[in-house]
Amino acid sequence: MLTFAVTGATGAQGGATARALLAAGHRVRALTRAPGSPPAEALGRLGADVRQAHFDDRPSLDAALTGADSLFAVTTPFGTDTATEVRQGRALLDAAAAARVGHIVFTSAAQADRGTGIPHYDSKDEVERHLHATGVPWTVIAPAAFMDNFVSRWTLEGLRENTFAWPMPADRPLTLIPAEDIGAFAALVLQRRAAFTGRRIDIASDELTAAQITAVLSAAAGRPLTHREVPLAYVRTHSHDLAAMFAYFTTTGLDVDVTGLRRAHPEVRWHTFADWADAQNWAALLAPNPKESARSV
Repeated sequence: MLTFAVTGATGAQGGATARALLAAGHRVRALTRAPGSPPAEALGRLGADVRQAHFDDRPSLDAALTGADSLFAVTTPFGTDTATEVRQGRALLDAAAAARVGHIVFTSAAQADRGTGIPHYDSKDEVERHLHATGVPWTVIAPAAFMDNFVSRWTLEGLRENTFAWPMPADRPLTLIPAEDIGAFAALVLQRRAAFTGRRIDIASDELTAAQITAVLSAAAGRPLTHREVPLAYVRTHSHDLAAMFAYFTTTGLDVDVTGLRRAHPEVRWHTFADWADAQNWAALLAPNPKESARSV
């Protein structure tokens, strides 16, 4: 039986990957900065071997990765910055190479290898290029926009006022994926190393316009919603990075082959946006000042 090390195990992508691997009966080494946190303890109850590790603490990475057969690697600039993401990503990959990990699955972003000009896409591209240089067999999975972000505080504030405020035109399509499907696909890749080594795969579960997203959210939440296009200038006052991302989504777009993925990998059980929306506890999410613990079912 193989041992899979999973970074970001208490986050959305890492947590989904760890749970998918555990459900398939595999050994999972869950790497986290906070082994005593509720998400880490929940993984422990599912059977994960929870290990404390930090990207800026090389000895902790060495200890956590020694003896692991494969690694699921996730990095993020949010909470720090893109330079920190690149530095930490390189440190993680170097530690994996030193530990002689046999396969690295790095989760990036759809089309991040195309010179998008989006800061947090370009930083992932830098980490991808370092991955290629390690000499470790690799696979890159590159998710489209996250469905899970539609229950973020920013979006919920508008939904509580019956408005889907989104920085894209009503008729512009966007490919989407929930964290659960990212985890399921990552687990598939980790378990079928030979079939996926050396491949970079953009992944998404559905594609909808902003108008269609509005209709799905309206049906799932049980309230009439109206789409309102948020000016990019307003987004830019909060984040140049996110403004660049939405500008790219609107102009170039993400051309992920959703139909081809569903046909090639039916075992992933890809969720439509309606599937995902119907699974959310909208009564709790849209209640005035809801508790963070009531974000979803």
